[in-house]
Amino acid sequence: MEFLSQMWSLLGLLTILQNVLPTQLLSLLHSLWQSLQDSMTPYSYFDVPEFLGSAAVEPNALYRHVQLYLHRSLLLSSPPPPRLTLSLPRSVVAVSGGGHDAAVPAPPSVSLSPNHSVADAFNGHRAVWTHHADTLQDSLEERRSFSLRLPKRHAAAMLPAYLAHLAAAADHLERSSRARRLHTNAASPRGAATWSSVPFCHPSTFDTLALDPDLKARLLADLTAFADGREFYRRTGRPWKRGYLLHGPPGSGKSSLIAAMANHLRYDVFDLELTRVTTNADLRALLIQTTNRSLIVIEDIDCSLHLTGDRGAGLASRQRNKRRRLIATASDDSSDSDNDGGDMGGADNHRAKVTLSGLLNFTDGLWSCCGEERIIVFTTNHVDGIDPALLRPGRMDVHVRLGACGAHAMRELVDRYVGVHDHEMLDAASGCIRDGAEMTPAEVGEVLLRNRDDPDAAVTELAVELKARQSAADEPQWEDSAEELSDESPTKKGRKGLRWESKVRILGRLRSLTKSESGRRGV
Repeated sequence: MEFLSQMWSLLGLLTILQNVLPTQLLSLLHSLWQSLQDSMTPYSYFDVPEFLGSAAVEPNALYRHVQLYLHRSLLLSSPPPPRLTLSLPRSVVAVSGGGHDAAVPAPPSVSLSPNHSVADAFNGHRAVWTHHADTLQDSLEERRSFSLRLPKRHAAAMLPAYLAHLAAAADHLERSSRARRLHTNAASPRGAATWSSVPFCHPSTFDTLALDPDLKARLLADLTAFADGREFYRRTGRPWKRGYLLHGPPGSGKSSLIAAMANHLRYDVFDLELTRVTTNADLRALLIQTTNRSLIVIEDIDCSLHLTGDRGAGLASRQRNKRRRLIATASDDSSDSDNDGGDMGGADNHRAKVTLSGLLNFTDGLWSCCGEERIIVFTTNHVDGIDPALLRPGRMDVHVRLGACGAHAMRELVDRYVGVHDHEMLDAASGCIRDGAEMTPAEVGEVLLRNRDDPDAAVTELAVELKARQSAADEPQWEDSAEELSDESPTKKGRKGLRWESKVRILGRLRSLTKSESGRRGV
């Protein structure tokens, strides 16, 4: 009781002094007391406010890193901290399941409750994070911050490595949890070029792609090296971007590969439609609006614009105008000719939209360096139709040829679609591919899809189709001869009528060959 009485007396004295002493003196006494405490404590403290500056309007990136890092640490810690805050975002995440898109709530997030602490271990030392949330006077707003406590003797050596470890972990968590979107540019003849977007939920992954194993391994290694190459690109002075050219016939899987790349890297996708872009300036504006960690895709580049030969066409146009001016000068009606030439030149200028030069600057010029961690992807069915200037290293660094299904890819599709690992007709189909029969992954998938309820029929029809294509490739190509057959030709009608009869004979031949003494021998 005597001790409590003395404490009450001391508190009363402090209250009186606080009301009597000047504010400046009280601040000085508080600073001296704080300095005494700091000199006696064995710890160093570091504050991480949510916003920077006196106006507190600039977000602090380190605060976001700490928030993400503690989110992961809190989920893995055992036992968990005594008090956590659970929150559920209002937004939903679109997913694909059972062949239908559905909307499900995003998973709840975990954060440290205000004015509570959690411990972390790094290189044998103990770090303690405390979450502070102070309500501003006469306001409902909160001023939030984290404080880090480290052992004073090791703080100087420990802090840089610990913050690098924290940033790497936060970056990994943000990549794996961020909601991604598919963007496309809207046509804007009178306004600024802009993007519109929807949630990106394409199901294609490298696990579901039917690719040659070596090609798949090389692509994965290249993508991973690019995503982890921040220090390499910074050290070498190269812009942190990479170009991919995907070429091959329709149905070879170019779009599916793009989706798999985006899902593997957790990047947004910007699908650029060049025919909607009015000028080179609009193209630059769209590039500036793209975000870091994104795939910028231009599909069917050979069909989007007539870019090949722009430079030669421009030279020819200038030469024609020069000849026109010379003729006009020598003739009596020079004024009319001059007017015609001027009108044609003006028409050419008015007709010019996105040029080859503008696209080259988009992929490899100064404006292409306005962001980091971007991949530019071109697709085409005919690589010969693209100007070579677009294909050189530095613009399109990786060229990927996608074609007909190989034997391995075909077996992978059969296994995935109908669950067949071993079948006599599957061996025959592999033999047909080795002998030159060609089907794209889309064509193989369609055969399997329409027979997905009957695996035996699916594999049999696939083998028959491949054998028919092999036989057609071996037969003389009558359509290429000088004497073409019309649709009403009896010969052509007969060949059409024999199509299914020939397939029946092919099926019988396939079955006889697969049951021969050589066992499962490819045709």
